Amino acid sequence: MSQELMNAVEKASMKAEIPFFEIGDTVDVHTRILEGEKERIQIFTGVVIARSGSGTREMFTVRRIVQGEGVERKFPIHSPRVAKIEVVRSAVVRRAKLYYLRDRVGKGTRLKERRVDQSKKTTE
Repeated sequence: MSQELMNAVEKASMKAEIPFFEIGDTVDVHTRILEGEKERIQIFTGVVIARSGSGTREMFTVRRIVQGEGVERKFPIHSPRVAKIEVVRSAVVRRAKLYYLRDRVGKGTRLKERRVDQSKKTTE
């Protein structure tokens, strides 16, 4: 009974449409930033290195290099602060978590690009 009630409450706060992205994909995360009375969109571009949780608690971690320093941010998928998630490119990976990228530097952080068939892309 309580689990059904929890599912009903969670369903109300979940987003209707979430773009399909996987571990290893390079994504643009459009985040709403409040500065005083103004609201603006800031884009965080990086590689998805992890996904965790389920339902409203589902999170994903994005990593990028800024001025030679690695920066990681965790985003809740169903947060109203996340305006949009765009997939820039996909990569072939063989792991569920890409934490090994933290130890890599320079060209070692590159991932092999996944070729996406254009006919399949338009039907999705």
